[in-house]
Amino acid sequence: MNWLLPEYLADALPAEAARIERLRRTILDHFRGRGYELVTPPMLEYLESLLTGAGQDLILRTFKLVDQLSGRTMGVRADITPQAARIDAHLLNHQGVTRLCYCGSVLHTLPATISAGREPIQIGAELYGYGGIEADLDVIRLMAGAFEQIKLPVSRIDLGHVGIFQALAEAAGLPKEAEDTVLSLLQAKDVPGLAEACADFPSPYREAMQSLPLLYGGADVLDRAAAELPALPAISLALDGLRHVLAGAPDLPFSIDLSDLRGYHYHNGVVFAAYCPDYPAAIALGGRYDGAGKAFGRARPATGFSMDLREVARLAPAGKSCGAILAPHAGHDGRLSAHIKALRDQGEIVVQLLPGETACEGPVCDRKLALVGEHWIIEAIQED
Repeated sequence: MNWLLPEYLADALPAEAARIERLRRTILDHFRGRGYELVTPPMLEYLESLLTGAGQDLILRTFKLVDQLSGRTMGVRADITPQAARIDAHLLNHQGVTRLCYCGSVLHTLPATISAGREPIQIGAELYGYGGIEADLDVIRLMAGAFEQIKLPVSRIDLGHVGIFQALAEAAGLPKEAEDTVLSLLQAKDVPGLAEACADFPSPYREAMQSLPLLYGGADVLDRAAAELPALPAISLALDGLRHVLAGAPDLPFSIDLSDLRGYHYHNGVVFAAYCPDYPAAIALGGRYDGAGKAFGRARPATGFSMDLREVARLAPAGKSCGAILAPHAGHDGRLSAHIKALRDQGEIVVQLLPGETACEGPVCDRKLALVGEHWIIEAIQED
């Protein structure tokens, strides 16, 4: 059956494709209005470029192939973030703050979640060159504003900080293998497994690791964390940063989750995840990843977020659909042709029938051009 697609890959049919395109334009215009400039990196790059810096977590998710021109291994991008970091560090070479946005398909060897496909349309924004917490807050507000623009409500935005776990792992002297084990248990919120894995850790780091999955909820979690976690400078700095974010956007539905460590191997500061009502997975993910451009020549401060436009299109309100106008074949009727052109110039969709064509299969036409006397007028199409 040649018409079947591989698993977790799907066509976007006209209605879905139209929604995706409408949302793409709305979100990119939102980014542009706040100074984020659009970049369009290539779908393929040399593997070393895709999997350095921010791309280290993507090794198993990246399709690989051999370039017939150079003989080198190439990868099909699984994330546009490393490409944006390369553009900032190596091509633009700005000394100050750089704001970039992007939208394009990425390809995954395996779906990221049960509900996701293997070809997300990734749309996002990145801010480079500013290490202060104000940049994290700016990006979070940018994300929240995008959801407002497309009228998709956000039920909560989980905040975390990778620096807390990093400080605990370093102070406890964890070898990499043990650190990876604890990290996976924290990500799964496997409290019994975590207790077993931490049994031989020195105190107070054993207790601190076990408390991380329980440190979630409202703003009071930060006070609990300050009381329960070791008084390490990096932890105090991380908690202060999270307090700054909460104070800077009291209108946003923040919650705290100190065991949310997705992207741990390249994030190194504030991380966040946005959720929508009645949807189990995060609809947008972001965070700080300072130093991502080091592999490209400049280790710049960086923070940003992205989301899958296909998933967003499924969740966002459909919006008002604009029906098309059905027009007969013009033949040599110059007045009809001019009238059709004028309607199209006004933004109307006009489907002109071909000779012998009696109906339009799509798009849906709710009006038609009819000749009344010597004038072409628009009439409603009455449903049978």
